[in-house]
Amino acid sequence: MKEEKRTMKDKSRTLKLQSPRTPRPVPRASRHRPPSSVLRPPSVPRTSRLVLALLFVALAPVSAAPPLPYQNPNLPTARRVKDLISRMTLAEKVSQMTNSAPAIPRLGIPQYDWWNEALHGVARAGVATVFPQAIGLAATWNPVLMGQTATAISDEARAKNNEALRRNDHSIYHGLTFWSPNINIFRDPRWGRGQETYGEDPYLTSRLAVAFVKGMQGNNPRYLKTVSTLKHFAVHSGPEPERHRFDARISDRDLFDTYLVAFRAGIIHGKAQSVMGAYNAVDGIPACANTRLLTNILRHEWGFGGYVVSDCGAITDIHGGHHYVKTAEQAAALAVKAGCDLSCGRDYLALTQAVHDGLITEKQIDASVTRLFTARFRLGMFDPPAMVPYRQIPASVNDSAAHRALARKDAREAIVLLKNKGGLLPLPKTFKTVAVIGPNADSEDVLLGNYNGTPSKFVTPLSGIRNKLGAAHVVYAKGCDLTQSDPALLSSAVDAARTADLSIVVLGLSPRLEGEEMNVQIPGFRGGDRTSLDLPQSQQDLLKAVVGAGKPVVLALLNGGAVSINWASQHVPAIVEAWYPGEEGGSALADILFGDANPAGCLPVTFYHSVDQLPPFDDYAMAGRTYRYFSGPTLYPFGYGLSYSRFHYSALKISPRVPRPGQSVHISVTVQNVGARDGDAVAELYLTHLHSPVPVPIRSLAGVQRVTLKRGARQRLSFIIDPRQLSIFTNDDRRIEDPGAFDLSVGGGQPGQNIPMTSNILTTRFRVSGPAVHLAP
Repeated sequence: MKEEKRTMKDKSRTLKLQSPRTPRPVPRASRHRPPSSVLRPPSVPRTSRLVLALLFVALAPVSAAPPLPYQNPNLPTARRVKDLISRMTLAEKVSQMTNSAPAIPRLGIPQYDWWNEALHGVARAGVATVFPQAIGLAATWNPVLMGQTATAISDEARAKNNEALRRNDHSIYHGLTFWSPNINIFRDPRWGRGQETYGEDPYLTSRLAVAFVKGMQGNNPRYLKTVSTLKHFAVHSGPEPERHRFDARISDRDLFDTYLVAFRAGIIHGKAQSVMGAYNAVDGIPACANTRLLTNILRHEWGFGGYVVSDCGAITDIHGGHHYVKTAEQAAALAVKAGCDLSCGRDYLALTQAVHDGLITEKQIDASVTRLFTARFRLGMFDPPAMVPYRQIPASVNDSAAHRALARKDAREAIVLLKNKGGLLPLPKTFKTVAVIGPNADSEDVLLGNYNGTPSKFVTPLSGIRNKLGAAHVVYAKGCDLTQSDPALLSSAVDAARTADLSIVVLGLSPRLEGEEMNVQIPGFRGGDRTSLDLPQSQQDLLKAVVGAGKPVVLALLNGGAVSINWASQHVPAIVEAWYPGEEGGSALADILFGDANPAGCLPVTFYHSVDQLPPFDDYAMAGRTYRYFSGPTLYPFGYGLSYSRFHYSALKISPRVPRPGQSVHISVTVQNVGARDGDAVAELYLTHLHSPVPVPIRSLAGVQRVTLKRGARQRLSFIIDPRQLSIFTNDDRRIEDPGAFDLSVGGGQPGQNIPMTSNILTTRFRVSGPAVHLAP
């Protein structure tokens, strides 16, 4: 979504839905009949008797009217929603189909803005815990930790919403429908928004997406904690400057084997209640007006029952960018009929005229409004607060000490040790002087990435190292700006490096350089994307000068996408990748560098030698892309990451050894920490389909587990491979599991990589035998 800054005031007073008041009880009549004299009224003038009678009627208790069906929390949600919509006018229905939905006071419907962000923490809603950027969370290779993080985010989301409701604040960024996660495949490292994703692999993205959705939406059988929105559906990953008119042309094999895999998992296994349509077109049809995507696949094949929202302004793009139709009314009608229920923007206000013009029916409008209000009812917005358990989450959970500790744990688990020649790391804490150098060493921006919240405290790499060693032992020199050299800054950095015992150089990129549709036009960058994978020249010059000072050097990278660090990989003895690490990033980096934590993060993307190894950026075919289809040499492969310890895998077993099509395969293996330090082992399981009659990946990730092992400890790990993971997509667009042979590997990375590793890899072969089985696409 295009980032937008605006202030909204609720100018209408909303009616609160309340249970009817209980009438005051009437005193029970006396059991004894009073004397007849008491029964006779005293002599009162006729006029006075009339006044008394009217007063008696006015003061008599009145039986309250029963609640309307939609106001009754004891009725089924579907009935309540149907009743409410039946009472709305066409104009009122249409008004509820924009992200900024106004109040309808006569029905007790409060104002609601559907736009909220929670990519790696609650964003744009005041102070909140900022966890590592999504690409960093992916580098943990830890779905369990992802679920814990999403639960913390949704706790803060509910706490903020509860406080907003107490203030009668229904404005943007204070609601419960969150436009996260971004599960597009990071197919090309040039894409600036790749930092928002979980990397280049469909399986890893699926596992993390399901964990995130479940953590966000909660596990209450009646109420949703929040709504999690899978985006951007579908086939969306740049280029940013052309996204409002770009047409992604792909084969069905790439569509179903790569681009839709995580969305399918998020719907079927995660039960996500919302999906966001993309800006681009897919095979000539704008994604937000694409019936095949939004109705045939999403609803009919996957059984999705939630609502679809457009990316912001994407309905305008249907006629203004793609020129698919001519008018706003045609675009709005087309999108709704295709399955897009909610517009981010005011585009759907044209629907009233579209109904009058015969472009769409009110019944079709009702279908979308029904899905939208079903979500609101399931979030408990029309029920007494006491009935909704999430309304009890206190404000104190936001920005809590526990969540800050979790952010630090996330950042530690995300750091990838790329090189450690001679065991330079971990560093002793006995250095007399350490120089911390580089434009990212004391930058708060690079902690946050994009779609970020606002932390109450920042810990930059410089701060984290000073906290670890004491300020007296640390000198700082910026060295250069992100993209510009400065002779004076460079000279100061070299002086610091010469006088210190060791230099920690903190380089990389910045959310000011890579991101969403940005106004950046400098060498190596274009509109949020990159045209080169190299570090900016100013940073390359700085690194070479510091290494030339003759003292040991550690390179720490903070960035959202892969970088080509060919010179550094040959000349710098120790390199770590820390991504955009969140509010506690500096603490986490210091923990890793100085041995208070053992690194175990793994790359969720491939680090290439050069942009010249890549196909054209605007080519969406997967051939030659990502570790699954790229056969050339890499700088650092997908799944790669070192440790301060060593791990040994043994006793690999497959059951059954010769499975039949349609039968799950059970894998077990033992992993032992054979090093001198406690640490985490990340077990990666890969499959290769041998002799396939159609194109298939070189290998595909099919299982992952991250486990913590004390030194000397061992653990038996189990994996289940389902038939879909053994299937192929045929040339006539069918998915089948065919008899055939597979290579299977389990260990600390991809097999066949000519690069130092701290874990071994076991490889075996098994065969599926029997008649072919047809599966859903």
